[in-house]
Amino acid sequence: MLQSHYYDGLIEAGCDEAGRGCLAGSVYAAAVILPQNYSHPYLNDSKQLTEKRRMILRKDIEKDAIAWAVGVVSPEEIDEINILKASFLAMHRAIDQLKVRPEALIIDGNRFTPYQNLPYTPIVKGDSKYLSIAAASILAKTYRDEYMEELHSQYPQYEWSKNKGYPTVAHREAIKKYGTTPFHRMSFNLLGEEKQLSFDF
Repeated sequence: MLQSHYYDGLIEAGCDEAGRGCLAGSVYAAAVILPQNYSHPYLNDSKQLTEKRRMILRKDIEKDAIAWAVGVVSPEEIDEINILKASFLAMHRAIDQLKVRPEALIIDGNRFTPYQNLPYTPIVKGDSKYLSIAAASILAKTYRDEYMEELHSQYPQYEWSKNKGYPTVAHREAIKKYGTTPFHRMSFNLLGEEKQLSFDF
């Protein structure tokens, strides 16, 4: 059973990102403030849900949330500042757009760049522990998946409708055959010949 809140007595926003490990496309993040003591029988980490269930839950989250927003950081920005900083920036952009200002933040992962003067707590596997982070994971993933499906219509050879920009064999083979697009992250190891630098986040 996921927990409804981490901080007692504060308006709390949960934050998560999607697309950090991809070779192409923007990174997305969401911030969600749920009502106090909110519950939902199916709300869970987006990775544990089917695509159909995620879309149903997205409608419920958007309807039930006190506030929600999605932030985006482009491939060009990712190349300029690195993917870890870009993930945090996407979260900051999501928080910026919330119609209700949170008093505290809980973040999926083990680190975060402070947002203004708000207290925050990074929580490893937070999307499987707290409802607001799970909700944020669903919004970030579904909005990013839709974006990658739109890009697929322009560049079908990379199979982004299936792999969503992640480094599958088919995606890497397409890069070798067709080269890169304006949406590829040029600072990443696109061909996979060496181990890609990763962050425990």
